Amino acid sequence: MAPSSHRRRTQPKPDRDFAWRPVRGPLLAVAAVAAVALVVTLVVAFRPGAAAGATGRDRAVSGAASDAVTSAAATPKAPSRKPSATPTPSRTASRHTTAPASASVPATPSATPARRSAAGASSATTTAPAAGRIRPGTTYQGVATSYDAGNGDGACSFGPTSDVMTAAMNTADYETAKACGAYVSVRAASGTAITVRITNECPAPCAVGQLDLSQQAFAKLAPLSAGRIAITWSLLSPATSDTVSIRYKTGSSQYWCGIQAIGHRNPLARLEVRTGGSWLALTRTGYNYFLSEQGTGCGAELRLTDIYGEQLTVPALPVRPNVVQRTGVQFTRH
Repeated sequence: MAPSSHRRRTQPKPDRDFAWRPVRGPLLAVAAVAAVALVVTLVVAFRPGAAAGATGRDRAVSGAASDAVTSAAATPKAPSRKPSATPTPSRTASRHTTAPASASVPATPSATPARRSAAGASSATTTAPAAGRIRPGTTYQGVATSYDAGNGDGACSFGPTSDVMTAAMNTADYETAKACGAYVSVRAASGTAITVRITNECPAPCAVGQLDLSQQAFAKLAPLSAGRIAITWSLLSPATSDTVSIRYKTGSSQYWCGIQAIGHRNPLARLEVRTGGSWLALTRTGYNYFLSEQGTGCGAELRLTDIYGEQLTVPALPVRPNVVQRTGVQFTRH
């Protein structure tokens, strides 16, 4: 009996040992396979070609891990497409920058007649037309009022005159004295027309297109009691036997001077002085003098340009303040 019970107690040992040994072998094999798979996955994920995306065969080897790497590598490509869209705003901006240029196109037809007139001028020197707001061959609409012109002097600083057929131009069309000396044909609704010379400026409330005529000039179109009448007006290039004169402003010297042209047939667009081997354009004031603040060109040769582009060269004149000096030259009639 004793041996039988001993066998029963000792018999399970071989069974437990047998059961444990077969389990350890398969587990080691599985762990080894998993380790190999992990190594393969890491090699595939970090190899140089992985950023460019795995091939179909690589995906089969690396499985889901390879797919994740491929999608991560593809993600940076999206920002590379965004910069390609950047030029779109610049193209939009270029359209905006060309818009103002197209807005200035309607002014071209008005300048065309001036270019033809300049081509037919007798002067040997012409440039592109330099007309401002008041252009040749254009008819403007507005109203006429009247004022007491007194001795005929005004903002243009021409001085007293016996000519009563004068007018003051509204500030916008006065254009910093560019209208000074212009001859204008004024026509009323009745058909009556007169010619006046611009010698003054009519500030607000004078509106664009408005002319403030001397009382003598207004009376030729309507009774003064009318006060305000509708008119049309246009620029003239009249016949005249007068020639252009030059006057230096009071206080002028070789260190500072103001220069004015008087008696020009057509509106004056630019006045330049000779300095060295070139021409220097002087700045025009609202009182119709061209200033040389540093004295450059004071007493030197002058060049005058009218709104048709014709240029007249005036020999050097002495700086004699407030003295009218004749030049003997005149712009061509158009």
